[in-house]
Parts: sequence; C-alpha cells; structure tokens
Amino acid sequence: MSDAGTRRTERLFKIALLIKGIDGAAELVGAVALLLISGATVQRLINAVISRDLLGPPDGSLTRHFVAGTAEFASGHRTFAVLYLGLHGLIKLALVWALLRKVMPAYPVAVVVLGVFVAYEIYRATQTHSVLLPFLAAIDIAIIVLIIREYRLLRRERAEAVGRSG
Repeated sequence: MSDAGTRRTERLFKIALLIKGIDGAAELVGAVALLLISGATVQRLINAVISRDLLGPPDGSLTRHFVAGTAEFASGHRTFAVLYLGLHGLIKLALVWALLRKVMPAYPVAVVVLGVFVAYEIYRATQTHSVLLPFLAAIDIAIIVLIIREYRLLRRERAEAVGRSG
C-alpha cells in the first residue's frame, strides 16, 4: 500500500478509535446517570417524549419499543443496565487508550472484546428485532478490521526496526 493509503487508513483508524472512545465515555456517563436518576424522573421523561409525539404516534411501533425498553429503568430494576453500561464503557475507554498508545498486547485483546460485543449485539438484535444493533455490529466489525490491519503494520514496523538495529 502506498504511503498516502497508509496515512489515510491510519487516520481512519484514529477516527474509529475516537468514535469508540466517545461511545465508551457516553456509556459510562449513562451508567452514572442511571444510578443518580430516580425511576419517577425516568417515567416523567418517557411521558414527555411520548406526549410530544417525538417518536411518532403514541400507539406506533417505535413508541411501543421505547416504552418497553425503558420500563425496567422506570421500575427501578436497573442493576444490569448500570453494570453493563459501566463495564462496557470502561473496557472501551481502556482499549482506546491502549491502542492510541500502541500497546501491542492490547490489539488482540481489542479484537476479541469487540468480537464478543458483535456476537452479543447480533444475539440481542435477534431477540429484540432492533434495527440499530446490526448497524452497531457492522461498525464494530469494520473497527476490528482496522485494528487487525494496524496491528500487522506495527508488527512489521517493529520487526524492521529490530532488523536495522541488530
């Protein structure tokens, strides 16, 4: 691949990591928010969204999915969501940090972790009929490809550096 192509894919890799980092931070903020926001406040927010037809008609499919998806939060049973979002966010942020610092052992770990996320996203999509989850899985697959490519480039560069110095 040409130097221009390598630079372009490296930029794309860094953009993908930035997106993953923002996503991880948002998940962490979401976990903290779920810990701090009462069930009554969640219910008021849901009612405000529905009453303003922000999701379409009140009896529409999107509204029904939204209400069903947030029912657990409003009822106070949020432990799984808080743990999932918190751990997911922390793992993403740690991996992004390690990949930006080019910590070699982090690359295979990131591929495995994102692979598990993809499998879970696809599984949940089949259970919930979500349209968003397959899209997120496709993005994660693209990021996995970029991570593998970057890992191979770094290994080659380091091998060449060792060859020149030895």
